[in-house]
Amino acid sequence: MADADDVRQLALALPHVVEIDSDGFDFRVAGKGFVWSYPEREPGRPRVIRTDIAVLYVGDEAEKQALLLGEPERFFTTPAYDGLPLVMLRLDQVTVERLSELVTDAWRMRAPDGIVTEHTASNGWGTPAG
Repeated sequence: MADADDVRQLALALPHVVEIDSDGFDFRVAGKGFVWSYPEREPGRPRVIRTDIAVLYVGDEAEKQALLLGEPERFFTTPAYDGLPLVMLRLDQVTVERLSELVTDAWRMRAPDGIVTEHTASNGWGTPAG
């Protein structure tokens, strides 16, 4: 099972990542968010920052739907995220290895191509996803 400390460690290990001051975690590359704590909102109640749930950038609606349908025990969404390439991940339902893949993929989709290419080459990952 993964937790907020694992998210932090994985995100900060990637190049050019900045952690934004928040009540939970919030990581960006080139000014673009790729993983952050879920700001749960319930009508009539104050917003609650959930560090046991990560919001991940997934790139597009097809990837979002694939995750939601393929692994509903791990991923979910809310109406506030309709039309956005974001999913929520229950951290206690994922291994650290899988979390690493998800955080790295989110970072790769948000980072400038030059940073991704440099990191890809230095880690022997092959050609970066486009």
